[in-house]
Order: sequence, then structure tokens, then C-alpha cells
Amino acid sequence: MGNTTLKYIAQQLSTPKTVKKTVPEKTKEVDEKKPVPKVQLIYAFNGTGKTRLSREFKQLIASETNGEDGEADQSELSRNKILYYNAFTEDLFYWDNDLTGDTAPKLKIQPNSYTDWLLTLLKDLGQDGNIVKYFQRYTNDKLTPHFSEDFAEVSFSLERGDNERSGSIKISKGEESNFIWSVFYALLDQAIAIRNVAEPESRETRQFDQLEYVFIDDPVSSLDDNHLIEVAVNLAGLIKSSESKLKFIITTHSPLFYNVLFNEFSNKACYMSHPGRS
Repeated sequence: MGNTTLKYIAQQLSTPKTVKKTVPEKTKEVDEKKPVPKVQLIYAFNGTGKTRLSREFKQLIASETNGEDGEADQSELSRNKILYYNAFTEDLFYWDNDLTGDTAPKLKIQPNSYTDWLLTLLKDLGQDGNIVKYFQRYTNDKLTPHFSEDFAEVSFSLERGDNERSGSIKISKGEESNFIWSVFYALLDQAIAIRNVAEPESRETRQFDQLEYVFIDDPVSSLDDNHLIEVAVNLAGLIKSSESKLKFIITTHSPLFYNVLFNEFSNKACYMSHPGRS
């Protein structure tokens, strides 16, 4: 998809629709404005621009907010309004392979304004235990992440029982993707729970007060079918627990993931992007 098409689709995802409705007593059609659905599902083949769409949508939301608030930092504006998970989220994590000693590989997190905000928030909310729980659910209950004190790096070990563990190990690319998804899922879980508190003054943090959208692009690329279904069901349950006005956009190239989510949600809009169409 070209940039113009992506921009148009991004605008449509955040715009209420006007539809024709027949009024029986007047036997005529009138315009009715329908709000943006709580959940929008997009099935798209690989190479049709799902990741670029998520970035285009983020930039659109930031520019709309910038118009309201005047000059401001775009990354902070978009962070306040939208949480997103895509391939660029995974790029924020990289390996220090300990080439000198070859004994202590660590997964590190690129320092920038977003990751600084994310790690501080997760640390303040005490989410390391939940991240470990989510990660082990989709991988191995013996494979355990260990966060540094500042949450800036993570080592992994295999628990062997009797309080014994292996030395630091490097996990597979699929396990790494699962870990990064677990970090985002823990953040999303907190965002939904905190926004469910109606009175802002009673919330554990005010960091999510302005949050409007959650954009999730293909969290299942490294999962087998059983775990893929589990991720879809768990994600759907979490989204259905949201009682605020948060809107969720989910894109995927997986027919199975799409179908599970399709069957889980009632208030949704669904779209399909075909290769070669612009």
C-alpha cells in the first residue's frame, strides 16, 4: 500500500462513520453517526503495510493532539494517546552477547524517551513478576527472566529445582519475541485495569488518563497454533474487560489468530487488505 492509502486508512480507523438509517414512522432515510467501534480487526497479507499502517496511525493521533496542544514533543503526545505494539517495538530490544567472557548474555533495551517511560512505569507498578508469568505461559515454566534493578537489561536462566539454576543463557528468537510481547501485555493489562477506575483521582497512576487507542500488529509470528489460540483468547478477554472508552485496533496476517478474535468479539468492525491493492 502506498503512503496516501495508508494515511487514508489511518484516518478512517479513527473517524466515526455516517450511515443511512430508515425511520419507520417517517418512511425516509436519515443520517446516523456511528462511533468508532471498540475493536477493529484487520486481516492483511504479509507485505501489505501493516507495520507502516501502525506508524501512520500513531503519527496521525500525535498530529491531531499537537493541533490541540500547540507545540509539544510528538513522541510524548503519541505515547499519551496511543499504546502500540509492532515490529519496531521488538527492535527496541537487543543482545549483549558478552563476547569477551561468553558467559553472561543479556537482553538490553534501547534507551529513548519511550523505553525510559515504559521501564519506569513497569518498575513503579511492580510488573516484573507478571511479565515472568506471561512469558512462561507461552514458553517454558523453567525458563526465567531476571530483571536488573533499573529494568534496563534482562538475563535468562533455566530453573533446575532445589533453588538451583543454570547460568545466563541466550534464548531463541521466538522466545525473545514472546518475552517482548509479555512486556507489552503486562503494560496493557495495567492500562486497562487503571482506566477502569472511573475517578481519575483514585487511579494508581495518572499516566493513562489521556489514552485513547491501542494498536497491536501481529504479536503471534513466533507462536505455534496452540499458543497462538491462547494468546488470542487471553487478549480478547483482556480487551473485553475494558470498561472505559479505549479503542483497540488489531492487525494480523494469521487466519487462525484473526478467526479466533473474530469469534470472541461482538462489537467489532472487520477489514481485509489484499496484496496488490492500493
